[in-house]
Amino acid sequence: MKNIVLSLFIIFGTFVSHAQQTVGVFQNTPEAFPGYTLFNPLNSFFTYLIDNCGQRVNIWSSSYPVGNSVYLLEDGHLLRTRREGSSEISAGGAGGGIELIDWSNNLIWEATITNDTMRAHHDIERLPNGNILVLAWELKHLGQVVQAGRDPAQLSGNGIWMEFIYEIKPILPSGFEVVWEWHLFDHLVQDFDPSKDNFGVISAHPELLDINYTNGNYGPDWTHANSIDYNAERDEILMSFRYLNEIYIIDHSTTSLEAASHQGGNQNKGGDFIFRYGNPIAYDQGTQTDQQLFQQHDATWIPTTHPDGGKILIFNNGNNRPGGSASSVDIINPVINNENAYTIGIDGAFLPSAPEWAYMDPIPNNFYSSYISGAQRLPNGNTLICSGSGGRFFEINSNKNIVWEYVNPAQPFDVITQGNPPGQNAVFRAERYPIDYVGFNGLDLTPGNPIENNPLDNCEIFTNVVEIEKDPFFIFPNPTKGILHLPSDYQYINSQYDIFSMEGQLISSGESQFGTISVETLNRGLYFLRIENKVTRFIKY
Repeated sequence: MKNIVLSLFIIFGTFVSHAQQTVGVFQNTPEAFPGYTLFNPLNSFFTYLIDNCGQRVNIWSSSYPVGNSVYLLEDGHLLRTRREGSSEISAGGAGGGIELIDWSNNLIWEATITNDTMRAHHDIERLPNGNILVLAWELKHLGQVVQAGRDPAQLSGNGIWMEFIYEIKPILPSGFEVVWEWHLFDHLVQDFDPSKDNFGVISAHPELLDINYTNGNYGPDWTHANSIDYNAERDEILMSFRYLNEIYIIDHSTTSLEAASHQGGNQNKGGDFIFRYGNPIAYDQGTQTDQQLFQQHDATWIPTTHPDGGKILIFNNGNNRPGGSASSVDIINPVINNENAYTIGIDGAFLPSAPEWAYMDPIPNNFYSSYISGAQRLPNGNTLICSGSGGRFFEINSNKNIVWEYVNPAQPFDVITQGNPPGQNAVFRAERYPIDYVGFNGLDLTPGNPIENNPLDNCEIFTNVVEIEKDPFFIFPNPTKGILHLPSDYQYINSQYDIFSMEGQLISSGESQFGTISVETLNRGLYFLRIENKVTRFIKY
């Protein structure tokens, strides 16, 4: 007699065939945070908003490729960076412009922030008052940086692109007013040449950046900042400098004049760093063994209303990490003293010296993105991770188990057909917005088709999470020789069933008759069985 084996593992949520699937939703469970995910593929003219089943909820198009970051505002408008203009300043993340687009894809406002000596890049941050913080490069010529104390042997090209920040007030329908600014060039130190500016003892000035700390990078894009965030409670700005393996906090409560100095503001340090983390050797404290960040991206404060609120979340790309390149998502909790200032430890480095929480894949090579990428702590304590180089988004719960996973099917000029391998589907960052986000009020959120061609119909939207402490669904006999019996204490009489091969091919479908399913016609082997009623879906192998 032949045996039909259906083993007793249970999966909640999505059934997928990994042998056939290459893009779209690979997993969606009741533990995933309900909401809509916003992203713009790298170099693409299109921004997408999808639900947890990968169905398109909205698409915005632009005349410009993305400058990297995109945000959905509380009025339902899309705030988008864009790459525009020609400039001698051009590298990964180069932007040059910003635009505001309404839900119906009408351009509301635009601004160009680029010329031959400066260029907006990577990221922006909208403030509660409607102003926008803009991360930008400014060209400082050879003579300027040598006078500032840079070793001429560590120079190439016609100078250095120094980071600066504009706070701009948009002027509709185009243009802006600069209402505040900060320049890195005002906050340097060097111990190379006492006859030049900024000479001092590096270790005695953790609030300043050593202009000769290059980490081996002598090109004009010296620091490569890639994210900017704002803390309204503390009125502070957080930045990530990828090439220096550090993140920095500065005081925003200053005037522009104070921001160019070393005094003023809530911390009375002007525009100097009030906190830094990741690579203390950059200010002559510690050794390489103390380095914690490895070409990181997306340093952000976790909202105070979320688990771990007030702490800093970082996508740690992990390039050249000791033990091998592998990415992690880290949480640090800066130590604040009784005077509301960030604390330096007895070893001379800012505290903490290491993250208090980190996620890495149990097999490190399975999770590695050498560039771009980001992470977001969600209101329910889950963490959404964008492994940008492969266009992969996945959500982990508090136990670090994956509860939702998606691979972006959109490329700059086309979309991938299901079954074909992903190509140019990299994504700078992805952001999840709750289903009750105020920006969705009054908008049509009816989902359309998934983005990919030939999508799989393998997903359902969960609006409630129900914990089941034990497996309530058993089938018997298993293995079977012909008839499967469903549990009598669950309402599976006349439920729909599907039987799939291990390759994902649908073998048989029907309605269970009085709690039984006949598999007499099946060949001997291992199969997936999916049982679904109006309330619950169970899948067994």
